[in-house]
Amino acid sequence: MIDRAGLADFLRRRREALQPEDVGLPRGPRRRTSGLRREELAVLCHMSTDYYTRLEQERGPHPSEQMVAAIAQGLHLSLDERDHLFRLAGHRPPARGTEGEHVSPGLLRILDRLGDTPAEIVTELGETLRQTPLGVALTGDATERTGPARSLGYRWFTDPATRALYAPEEHAFLSRLYASGLRELVTLRGPRSRAARLAELTLAESEELRRLWDAHEVGLRPRDVKRFVHPVVGPLELSCQSLVDPDQSHRLLVYTAVPGSETAERLQLLAVLGAQAAPEQRAVPG
Repeated sequence: MIDRAGLADFLRRRREALQPEDVGLPRGPRRRTSGLRREELAVLCHMSTDYYTRLEQERGPHPSEQMVAAIAQGLHLSLDERDHLFRLAGHRPPARGTEGEHVSPGLLRILDRLGDTPAEIVTELGETLRQTPLGVALTGDATERTGPARSLGYRWFTDPATRALYAPEEHAFLSRLYASGLRELVTLRGPRSRAARLAELTLAESEELRRLWDAHEVGLRPRDVKRFVHPVVGPLELSCQSLVDPDQSHRLLVYTAVPGSETAERLQLLAVLGAQAAPEQRAVPG
């Protein structure tokens, strides 16, 4: 059962404890609010200001699990705080561990400070959970995907359009890389894991993956430089650094260009063009 009073109090106190700079927002010279404004938090939670305001006022509909998860992420809650929020809202907290999708406050704080850099937070299955604006401009909004198509590895083997973003000479290696990584995950997580289910689905649809699977190659690791072919600004050679959250098996990927290089200039152009230059996200069955 929902605890409306407790939920409203917890939401208000957590919102007031967050500062604009904590979530990558400018403070502004005339700001008087001690924490985030309701409308600012509503944007972070991907919901209307009216909906969020009613929750803080102990009224409105019973929030769904999806809504509670969005609020927990927008408030940059820890796992313990997230679980408390779910219980206040009358829901059982999601399972913790490698299959969870709640991004840690630490990774979010770093991502929020990378507004001028392509970056994303992904699960171990290659599902994009969060992106910076320049990350969206680089690869498209991958957070809109649903079902198995959320995984880059699944799309790689089932959607030819996915490969168009990468240099053709890299395709063979990337196929081996995704096959190797998925095989390692299935062994690590077990036959009843999400990794195993994803492997089963992808193997059923891709002859190429079946061939690579039979080769039983493991231990491949991504190359330090990723070579993209952007449909608007052209070829990009980007170094990729990663930071891992071991508790959730989430990875923050940050893409950078050599200063003064042609790629750096093209990246600056992409930053100016923004989301309007993002590659089109074609629907993938799944």
